[in-house]
Parts: sequence; structure tokens; C-alpha cells
Amino acid sequence: MSDKIKKLNFWVRRRSHLAVIAIGSLVIALLFLNEDASWEHNMEYQEQIKALNEEIKTCNDSAEYYRVQRQQLLTGTEELEQLAREEYRMQKATEDVFIIKHAK
Repeated sequence: MSDKIKKLNFWVRRRSHLAVIAIGSLVIALLFLNEDASWEHNMEYQEQIKALNEEIKTCNDSAEYYRVQRQQLLTGTEELEQLAREEYRMQKATEDVFIIKHAK
């Protein structure tokens, strides 16, 4: 048995490039076939990250818009009156309000 191991060891040392090729092939196969680390999944994840970053940008923009609008409502009376009239259809006691609906 010991003699066979020595011969195998000698054969592997003489053909060490085969071991390197085998290990390299195994690593490359794992990169392409492994579910957790495959290139296909990485590309999908990059697309998801890009979509989520765009969504974050959109949300930040609308948050900034509402922040500015809130500040205007807190400081100005004209904006508050306009909002009350347009959104909640409020009116002064001496005014008449006409509601125009657009047909779709």
C-alpha cells in the first residue's frame, strides 16, 4: 500500500500542472454553477440594486417636495388658503363654489 502511495505521489509531482488545472477547473465550475455565487445571480442582484437606488432617489425627491410644501404651509397663509380651497373645497361665507368635473 505504501508503495502505491509513493508512486501516486511521484506521478502527481511530475504532472503538477494537472492538479493545478483540475483545481482551477473546479473553482471556475463552482463560480458558474454554484447558486449563491453564480454570475447570473450577481447580474440579477446588480439590476435589483440599480432599480432600488432609482426608487430611493425618487422617494428622496418627493420627500423634499413635501418638506418644502409643509414649510410653505406653516409659514404662509396664501398657500394654506389655496390648499384649503382646492383640496378640501372650502369657501368663505360670501362665496359660491362651482365644481367642474372632466369627463374621461
